[in-house]
Amino acid sequence: MLSEKLIYNILLMLIFIISIIVFVALFFMPAPYGKFTRKGWGIRINPRIAWIVMESPAAFVILICFFTGNRKTGPVSAVFLLIWMLHYIQRTFIYPFLMRSKKNTFPILIILFSVLFNTINGYLNGRHIFYFSSVYKNSWFIDSRFIIGTAIFFTGYIINIYSDHLLRRLRKRGENRYRIPYGGFFKFISSPNYFGEIIEWIGWALLTWSLAGAAFAVFTAANLVPRAVSNHKWYLNNFPEYPKERKAIVPFIY
Repeated sequence: MLSEKLIYNILLMLIFIISIIVFVALFFMPAPYGKFTRKGWGIRINPRIAWIVMESPAAFVILICFFTGNRKTGPVSAVFLLIWMLHYIQRTFIYPFLMRSKKNTFPILIILFSVLFNTINGYLNGRHIFYFSSVYKNSWFIDSRFIIGTAIFFTGYIINIYSDHLLRRLRKRGENRYRIPYGGFFKFISSPNYFGEIIEWIGWALLTWSLAGAAFAVFTAANLVPRAVSNHKWYLNNFPEYPKERKAIVPFIY
């Protein structure tokens, strides 16, 4: 019978492999929702319900890991949990209810893949922090990796939240029309919401100093960079007046 540690390592390696596949695939086939909605992806549901269903496993699974782990009493691990939950409470229980669109545009196939990924990802990060890792001592709070990683995480978090806010302001409730976004990091790139999320999880990988965190950061970039490029091309093709100096995902670079 396979040990849990072996299963854990297999799943961890699987995330890195899937990241490569997703990165390549999304350059040729944009994720089929939002402005890239198209036929052939089966039943679709309301995006609010979709986001709640997709993101909730990441929150619930890590809580299960917390309550079943043997390292849940450490203050450092508790802070890790709070940081993780800060993102997923917003993403699962706040963000969906702020969305403007009410059309059924989200394919169930994408939801199922996301549920699977978030379940595995929550398990990998939670099990590492609360079971497999060496105990994080209180001195970790003054370790440069924790300090810098936390600063990076919250920088990305703020960029992500504010960029989503700017996108929502472009639409009236129930409207599906697209407009050119301005303000914040939209001055530099077409998808600062994606950029912010990538920055968040790079910070997470650093502040936890874990392979599970690194795998999540790699997958996030692999998933969002091609989508940002597709967004950038879409804006250029659909708005002749779109600012030509903007990059796709990395300010001044790409």
